[in-house]
Amino acid sequence: MSSEIKPGDKAINFTLPDINMNPRKLTDFLGTGQKVILAFSINDFTSKCTKEVCEFRDSMSRLIDLNAQVVGISANDVFANADFVEKNRLCFPVLWDYKRQVFKNYGLCGTKRGEYNDCPYPLRSIFILDSDGVVNYRWISNGRDSEPDYTMMQKLIQETGETRAVLAT
Repeated sequence: MSSEIKPGDKAINFTLPDINMNPRKLTDFLGTGQKVILAFSINDFTSKCTKEVCEFRDSMSRLIDLNAQVVGISANDVFANADFVEKNRLCFPVLWDYKRQVFKNYGLCGTKRGEYNDCPYPLRSIFILDSDGVVNYRWISNGRDSEPDYTMMQKLIQETGETRAVLAT
């Protein structure tokens, strides 16, 4: 596993295709006061992944008011992602990590055996970045049934002018 990205670290930039195969960079989403929520998903149609992205979808007006942008990153192929976006009416970009390189760079590769030997089991996770791309919050799933604390994440996003690092696992 690559070294983990932790709160206080600068997020690693990446370029991944969206559901229309347009390349999108992390730096495209960062900006003046703009916070970015990276929501890593491992299987679009599982109940936990669906619940997480729908929590963000249902909170979008509040997140927009807080100057926060959600960016989904999925290990699924672009066709599954497009179907997932449509079926769940997602109003934020979902990017395809087809080589699982971003999962690797962020230290999100589990140890189960799978199709990809260098990142056989990507981990569901959420990172909140400040406008400079510094990680303020990291949550990594510790199992199939674990979920992030959505209320705590929203409070962290709401806090302005502070850099507060929070590690959650």
